[in-house]
This record gives sequence, C-alpha cells and structure tokens, in this order.
Amino acid sequence: MPGILYASKKELSETIRRTYVLFEGEFNDIHNSDKDKRVEGVDKTPAQMLAYQIGWMNLVMDWERNEQLGHECHMPAPGYKWNRLGPLNESFYEKYSDYTLEELRSLFRETEQQWQNWIDSLSEEELFVEGMRQWTGNKPGWAMVKWIQINSVAPFKSFRTRIRKWKKGQLADMDVRSE
Repeated sequence: MPGILYASKKELSETIRRTYVLFEGEFNDIHNSDKDKRVEGVDKTPAQMLAYQIGWMNLVMDWERNEQLGHECHMPAPGYKWNRLGPLNESFYEKYSDYTLEELRSLFRETEQQWQNWIDSLSEEELFVEGMRQWTGNKPGWAMVKWIQINSVAPFKSFRTRIRKWKKGQLADMDVRSE
C-alpha cells in the first residue's frame, strides 16, 4: 500500500532513523556550556532544537494515545491554537531548560525509539490511508504518515542544516573573540 511520501512503513522507518542519526550526531562536538548560546542567523539554540523535537514528537504520540484511550484530543495542545504555535514551542523550551545537553540527547534518543516503536505497532493501512484516526483529520493528503513526516524527518533535516549553521557561527564568534 504505497504512500505519496514513502513506499512502505519500512521505508518510512529507515528514513526516520537515517535522518535522526545525522541530526543527532551533529551534537557530538557541542559542549554543554554552549547549549543555550545564540548565533546570529539561527533562530534556535542547540538546546531549543532538541526540546522542540522532543516536545512535538511526544505531542503527536499523545494525540494517538488519547484517541486510543477514548479521551478527547486537544490539538495542538490544551490552551494552544494552530495559528499561535510560538507559545507552545516556548513551553517546550521552558520544560527542558534545566536539562544538560547530554540529558537532552539521551531523552531525544529515547523519544526517537518510542516514535519508532509506535510506528512499528501501526499497520500500513493506518499509516497510509487518510482518516484512519480522528486526530489526523480528513483533509486529502493528510494520512498519518504525513503527520509523522512533518514531525520527524522534515525537522530532522531542517534542524540539521540549522545546527551546522549554528556551529559555523559559533566558530566565527570564537575567532572574533580570539583576535
């Protein structure tokens, strides 16, 4: 049952894993003391990038969990509206602000594994057929696979670009300070 974005659940899982490994690996040479540093031209700190991902992946899995338990699903989250996601993102940054970079990375690893376990538990039909869950809605092109894509693969790629830009900016800042 091929989807528009992926030919199969296996391809989806492999793509998530591959893009996750590339993004998460970018943090290997970032020190905890730099996790909250801002760099010109990059809208998030390293800690914020990880907090955003952890927050959104858990939020999507909560939508699924709530529906499966027969609970009301507040989207995107109780007290937040789709047209004002900035405050929701800020809540993620605040929630994880006291975590060290290594703790954030560890939590991100755990979250990615939970994400993969969740996907493994789904059928191809649940992933690729529109309207299989109430929380996915019934808009054409918005099967569960698209929600998964925009909350994992897409930001893993875009944040990898941003963290690489952050690291270049961080090096440039260090060069200016040493002169």
